Amino acid sequence: MSSISKDELYMREALSEAKKALALGEVPIGCVVVLNDRVIGRGHNIRESEGDPTAHAEMVALRRAAKSIGDWRLDGATIYVTMEPCIMCAAAIIMARVERIVYATKNDKFGACGTVWNLPDDPAFGNHPVVKGGVLENEAKEILDNFFRKLRCED
Repeated sequence: MSSISKDELYMREALSEAKKALALGEVPIGCVVVLNDRVIGRGHNIRESEGDPTAHAEMVALRRAAKSIGDWRLDGATIYVTMEPCIMCAAAIIMARVERIVYATKNDKFGACGTVWNLPDDPAFGNHPVVKGGVLENEAKEILDNFFRKLRCED
């Protein structure tokens, strides 16, 4: 029997969402929000499809999670995302009172959970989610690298 951790299990769900974004020609980032061992929100990038600059995977998943439980307060929830959240998403996650942020791969340009900025540790916020990176990092990086490699070849 395989001993897969809960973090790996739910990150696989986020990777599945990233593949949905890929199928749409979107940057392949996926996200799930989990509360009490249940996925309450899913999302993947739909910025191009929707023409919405805020339609990042995390924002979509947070909106769906809040709707699912009927409350914007996601106390006790964990968010799993295939790439470290940007400033917009990290702030929304913090404001939603999410307890943990688990991501696969760093975001070297816009990462706001320790790589470029560190919003979860910013004293200005009242909520300070625990951050864990590197969960299924290679799988997430491969999807992203292949997407950007193909995009460069098409230019």
